[in-house]
Amino acid sequence: MSTPTLTVTPLSAANAYARIDAGGLDAAPEDSGFGGVLSRAIQSVADSGHKADAESMKAIAGQGNVTDLAAAVTRAELALQTALSIRDRVVQAYQDVSRMAI
Repeated sequence: MSTPTLTVTPLSAANAYARIDAGGLDAAPEDSGFGGVLSRAIQSVADSGHKADAESMKAIAGQGNVTDLAAAVTRAELALQTALSIRDRVVQAYQDVSRMAI
């Protein structure tokens, strides 16, 4: 299975942040910053994992649908791969900034 690539340009990141800052996401005012966005993204990844677990438990009990199980596991895997890709990009950006001469 190939890993999807995530291309984030400075312009696309700035546009996304501007949409969020302008109220593009339904968030409380105190959660509209970067920390709130990051928190919601992590929660979304965790939720998709919990849904996949629930579907797995249904399948083990003989009550679940194989198609729903496959879809839930695939969504959870994709969410985790995306989160890891973003983490890798953030770490790389931090390393690049830390290597800059002042």
